[in-house]
Amino acid sequence: MREAPHLTFDLDAPGVSRGHLLVPGGADRGELSLPVFSLNKGEGPRLLVTGGNHGNELEGPLVARRLIEWLPEEQTCGRIIVVPVLNPLAVEAWSRNTPLDGLNLNRVFPGRADGSVTERIADAVSRVLLPTADTVFDLHSFGPTWHFPPAATTHPIADPDLMARTVRMAEAFNLPLTLVWEYNDTAGMFDILAQNQGKVFVCTEFGGGTVGADNLAIYEAGVRNALIALGLVEGKADYPTFRQQKSGQTLETHPCDDLRSPARGIFEPRCSVLDEVKQGDLIGILHPMDSISTESMDIRAPGTSFVLAIRSGVHVEINEGVALVAGPLKI
Repeated sequence: MREAPHLTFDLDAPGVSRGHLLVPGGADRGELSLPVFSLNKGEGPRLLVTGGNHGNELEGPLVARRLIEWLPEEQTCGRIIVVPVLNPLAVEAWSRNTPLDGLNLNRVFPGRADGSVTERIADAVSRVLLPTADTVFDLHSFGPTWHFPPAATTHPIADPDLMARTVRMAEAFNLPLTLVWEYNDTAGMFDILAQNQGKVFVCTEFGGGTVGADNLAIYEAGVRNALIALGLVEGKADYPTFRQQKSGQTLETHPCDDLRSPARGIFEPRCSVLDEVKQGDLIGILHPMDSISTESMDIRAPGTSFVLAIRSGVHVEINEGVALVAGPLKI
């Protein structure tokens, strides 16, 4: 009989517990042990905090470890479970996907007990950790070739009550941006699984792929703000300063807001994240490199909007994303 995934400690035990989520082995590799921290202070919200879903987004694991350092002194009620690294194989390889099977952990939920290692991780998280929480914070960043403002994000949710509660929770981070993000590639996502179970799930996107002290301070402050809003930590929330501003805005983006390269070449950004642009304003320039005689191509704003994300001067293929714009939330 195949061993079931399980925790090595009792979640109901009061106080601090440290142990592992054991992910059973399979044909491709042996058992995995994911370090888990739990602080149980009785009645109150039940929160799950995860990082390292994608292995090349390292801000999440770092903020999760910072959280573990100060929670024992500051948590006042409820239970918080922290898993700094969901996919250690991808984190060790600094890879978005798991090197062993090539799968994206955030596209295979709820996973399979008899599947490959990525699917078994998703199965263990879905069966052991997700049922323990009513709220989930999944800590991401936007990847190493993009600029993206610190943001708390969600997807459109059919249940209007859950949608409203999720947006309010995302706004409670007081990050520079709260984003309702509609796009087509959502099958197998961790947040879709949780939201289908009626849970509030907020995905934080923590900038680009370069880990810096200033950005980490913003991200940590945002998580603290959200814990205060949940009533798990006492204190006064604040807006972290980003680009000399202490304010946030709530936007939405759709698949048509994804600007793509018209050809192969090097993308040169000509604006910054959260810049407000009008129709026809220059977003960036695509410089073809396979012919000197081929003119560079302007990429312009399709309408009045805010620059949400922009590629960081990289070589791109035809039809590859180079920028993303957004407008005010209408729901």
